[in-house]
Amino acid sequence: MTDTTTPTTDAPDCRQHGPMTAHTGNPAPTWSCPDPTCFNTVLRPADGVTPKGTIEITHTRADGTLLEGSRKGDGVWEIVRQHGFRSSRNVGLYVQQSRDKAAKRWHIGPAAATLRAAGWAVVVDIDEDTRRTFAEAEADREERAEDRAERFTEYAGNAAGRSDAAYAGVKRIGDGIPMGQPILVGHHSEGRARRDVARMDAGMRKSIAEQEKAKHYAGRAAAAGSYEAFRKNPPRTLRRIKNLEADLRRVEKWQRGESAGGYTRSLTPATVAELGRRHEELTDELGFWRHVIAKAEEDGFKVWGPADFTKGDFARIRGRWYEVLRVNKATLTVPGGPDIQPVISLETHAYPGMRGTSPYDEVTARKSADEMRALIAAAEAKEGAPASA
Repeated sequence: MTDTTTPTTDAPDCRQHGPMTAHTGNPAPTWSCPDPTCFNTVLRPADGVTPKGTIEITHTRADGTLLEGSRKGDGVWEIVRQHGFRSSRNVGLYVQQSRDKAAKRWHIGPAAATLRAAGWAVVVDIDEDTRRTFAEAEADREERAEDRAERFTEYAGNAAGRSDAAYAGVKRIGDGIPMGQPILVGHHSEGRARRDVARMDAGMRKSIAEQEKAKHYAGRAAAAGSYEAFRKNPPRTLRRIKNLEADLRRVEKWQRGESAGGYTRSLTPATVAELGRRHEELTDELGFWRHVIAKAEEDGFKVWGPADFTKGDFARIRGRWYEVLRVNKATLTVPGGPDIQPVISLETHAYPGMRGTSPYDEVTARKSADEMRALIAAAEAKEGAPASA
């Protein structure tokens, strides 16, 4: 695109950086923010196209990507749904899963271009710096999980009630039929008897279907109700922290112009700004989860590490005791292979020569070699005691 001289009075403003610059192009000029870190634009319909009004597409990390200015039946929904937009009774038209993330310009750009071709003026306003803290976002997710749990519990109760009512109807019909009474073919009661059988069959099918629906919603309610406990489970949180720390190291390398994750980022102004935002977000999230672990430690959870073990100790991992063959910075080296013994040592190992490693977040307990020998001796003595002991 080529810059053109446009009267200042005609230039729209970028909310963050002031007057925009016009660029020639098809089907009409495009106004864009001259700041290299900003992607805000204004698209106007081409000459000869009857203007239909103005649509504004906004994005902040706090609210996600929203579309404003559309009315029911104006054709905007039919256009933008092809470009990743969704419709909600509460928020209107929006891009799914766009909150707390960078703007998905591969959805926004094509949607704006298609709307302009249809006669709409489109204002694209992207503000990547307005965001909520990770703690605020997590609290919102927990609140919505609680709402889901309450809603699904109500659905499950309603379905169970309909199941009981359908079964009661079947029983009521069945109670009016003598035990073992067949359909009397040719008798004046044949028609009614067949209708009763059909109603009982339909009632039982409905009762079973509603019962299955009740189980489904009860399961969803249980899952939603355990959201916070699932998210804040200490071993799972430790693994999450490990991954976030790796992500942060990768971002810091890119910021220094180094290769990370298999490639190097070109440090354009926009990329530098985005890497800075990502660094802030990762630091914020890491602080949140580290606080979760600190709280778990206050409540008695043990965070295991290299200082807790020496060679020859035993670590409880996934429900079994493993002899520690080597203490590493991030893992313990233990006997490997699909051994199913309750205590797996180098002497009793079913797969000699095989070794494996387990991260510290999988460890749930520790015993010294002396403690394990005493435990085994006590168990053997108990097994060898007389039956009357």
